Amino acid sequence: MSHTVITTTTTTRTSGESGLNLGYTRTIPGLLKIGQLISLIIAFLCVFCTRGWPSWPAFQYFEVVTLWFLVAFLIFFLMHLCRLQSRMPCINWPLTEFFHYSVGCILILIASIIASAKSSGVSALVAGSVFGFIATFLMAVNLWTSYSVACAPQSVAC
Repeated sequence: MSHTVITTTTTTRTSGESGLNLGYTRTIPGLLKIGQLISLIIAFLCVFCTRGWPSWPAFQYFEVVTLWFLVAFLIFFLMHLCRLQSRMPCINWPLTEFFHYSVGCILILIASIIASAKSSGVSALVAGSVFGFIATFLMAVNLWTSYSVACAPQSVAC
């Protein structure tokens, strides 16, 4: 007499294992990142879509800085959303973000000041510089809230 054995294996995925972390978008850091991304894209588009800039180098600098940090912050946002930091534990991610936000805050503030000074009353350029100031404010809030996390000692297991 022959016996047949059927084995079924089920796998379950826990919430911390992989997949999208959509809960991150409802946290304060997630909302700050979304606000920064939106304000940077609006600032970039306001300046990009305007023709006849009063000062070519000033607004080219504004475009480059806003686009560069838009891409960098989008990468950080996607890393949090996809939980990619846990796959690369050798990098101190809070300190990396803190450094990027520090540099971004200073450079976007400088670009917004220059853009507002050189806008010559063109409403789209003024709006772009205002959204640059909003992005700077949101970055400063993010820096202030993440300072204790970034400056705390972190164990590195490589």
